[in-house]
Amino acid sequence: MRVAVAGGTGLLGRLVVAELARVGLEQATLARSQGVDLTTGAGLDAALTGADAVIDVSNVTTTSRRTAVRFFTAETTTLLAAAERAGVGHVLTLSIVGADRIDVGYYLGKRRQEELLAAGPVPWTLLRATQFHEFPEQLLARLPRGPLVPVPVMASRPVAAQEVAAHLVDLVQLAPAGVATPMAGPERLAMTDMVRRVLAARGRRAVVVPLRLPGRTGRALAGGGLVPDEPFVHGRTTFAEHLAASAGR
Repeated sequence: MRVAVAGGTGLLGRLVVAELARVGLEQATLARSQGVDLTTGAGLDAALTGADAVIDVSNVTTTSRRTAVRFFTAETTTLLAAAERAGVGHVLTLSIVGADRIDVGYYLGKRRQEELLAAGPVPWTLLRATQFHEFPEQLLARLPRGPLVPVPVMASRPVAAQEVAAHLVDLVQLAPAGVATPMAGPERLAMTDMVRRVLAARGRRAVVVPLRLPGRTGRALAGGGLVPDEPFVHGRTTFAEHLAASAGR
C-alpha cells in the first residue's frame, strides 16, 4: 500500500511518515521541500502516481479567518482534484475537535476543509483530535516575551501527537468511514494551568493572565467546546509525561 502524506514535513506529518515506515507501508511526502505545492498543484500529479490513499495533515500557522479559509480552500480543492485524477481510493483528513462549532478564525478554515472533503469526489474519512501536548508551548512562542502571559480560558484534553499519528495510520488502512470517532488525551486540563506548567518546566518566571474571550465563543472555549463527548478514542500519554520527555530531550 502506498500512502501520500500531505504536510509530511510538519510536526505531525513527520510522525505519520515515520509510522508508515514502521508498519511497512510505502509513503510519499507532499510538501514544498519535495517539489509539491498543495495550493497550486505544482508537482502534485506526479507525487500521487500509484498512491492508494492520502493522509492530509497539512497546516497553516495563523489566527486569521481570511488566511485560514483561503489556505484550506485552495489546498483541499487542489488535493482532492489531484487525488481523483490519480485514482486514489481514500483521503483521510485530520481536523480539530470543536472545528464544527467554535467560530474562531483558524477553526473556520478547518470547517471549510471539512465541508470540501465531505462534498468531494474521493471516498473519505475525517478524524477530529484535540490539541497536541505541544500546543501550550506553541502558544507561548507566538506571544511577546514579558512578565505577563495572557492565555485564553479554555478547557482542553491534550493528546500526544505520536498517538494521533499511529491512529491515522491505522485508519488509513481501513475502508473510508466518513466522520470517525474523535480522539483526545487521557485528562481534562485548563490551558492556563498547562502554560504555567510549561513555564515552570522551562525555568521561566512569568505570570499567566487568564483571558476570557467575549460572547458565545468565549463561553464555548471555557465550557468544553474543544473537548469531545464520549465515545472517543482515548490517548494514553499524560501532559506530565510529555513534559518529562521533553526535558529529557
